[in-house]
Amino acid sequence: MDHGPKEKFQVSLSDLDKRSREIFRSIVETYLETGEPVGSRNVSRALNMSLSPASVRNVMSDLEHLGLLQSPHTSAGRLPTQMGLRFFIDALLEVGDLSAEERQQIEVQVRASRRANSSEQILTEASQLLSGLSSGAGVVLTHKSDLRLKHIEFVRIEPLKALVVLVGEDGSVENRVIDLPEGLPSSALVEAGNYLNSRLQGRTLSDVRRELETAREQNQAALDKLSQKVIDAGLAVWSQTTADEPGTLIVRGRSNLLTDVGAVEDLERIRLLFDDLENKRDLIQLLGLAEKGDGVRIFIGSENNLFSLSGSSLIVSPYRDREQRIVGVLGVIGPTRLNYARVIPMVDYTARLVSRILG
Repeated sequence: MDHGPKEKFQVSLSDLDKRSREIFRSIVETYLETGEPVGSRNVSRALNMSLSPASVRNVMSDLEHLGLLQSPHTSAGRLPTQMGLRFFIDALLEVGDLSAEERQQIEVQVRASRRANSSEQILTEASQLLSGLSSGAGVVLTHKSDLRLKHIEFVRIEPLKALVVLVGEDGSVENRVIDLPEGLPSSALVEAGNYLNSRLQGRTLSDVRRELETAREQNQAALDKLSQKVIDAGLAVWSQTTADEPGTLIVRGRSNLLTDVGAVEDLERIRLLFDDLENKRDLIQLLGLAEKGDGVRIFIGSENNLFSLSGSSLIVSPYRDREQRIVGVLGVIGPTRLNYARVIPMVDYTARLVSRILG
């Protein structure tokens, strides 16, 4: 499991003795469950060892000095800092496995969406499922350029412009406009379409582009030069990935983020989160980072500068196509007090299941 970008800790597990570890673990686990500051009296009661509240307070003070805990001005209790949460996840978190019932629930729900014969429907169902199971928002990023193709067609709409119609195996249809070379005969559009359709069945655009580059080197006379220009222009349009729309972003369960809002700061955090979800650009870039590592990645709060939000966490995992290439990312976004031990295996299992279904 890759835990995303790490801060340079001044603290390692060896810096904490057994008593400090247990007290720190108790505070973080209680916070993740309740969202409330944790006082020394409650910690003293919860520990397996016999320690007075005064002794617990001394350890809590040391943990605060190390940067692992913070003390809200309105309470005598302590909360984990962002660095403390990262330290807990990296050093102390015990990630369990999903129960057989949970696995079956995920499998039944995601596989039921296969009947729609649409990869987007499967991914929408997966994001909805993750939202429901985690009480956060489910997010999925899928790349349009990795859509498996069924048909492509060039239709002239103006003397120097054509519409490129792309049909995917999942039934989706996308259109884009390209510029045409001057003096291009209609036959070149037909030839370009025929040439591509004879080669693209069941392949992705990136597959087709690679094959055409190889074919061009081997036999430049295979196509009329004007037809080649049409093909290059058409594929170039589809290969463009702008900051605004590099893929399809699916978000489900935003209303979950409004539960347990207990303070003005929480409302501000939710407002910023909704701004991020509406803007999409930063979230898409952040999700893109998850493709650079295998397995589950965790981004806590403001660890990533792309993310404007300091009070939320993102737990994501890439999913793959039948060639085992990463074609998207799915996961959960929610408050930093997510149930990490439960959500991490849930995201991991769902990503592997989606990979099997789409493969």
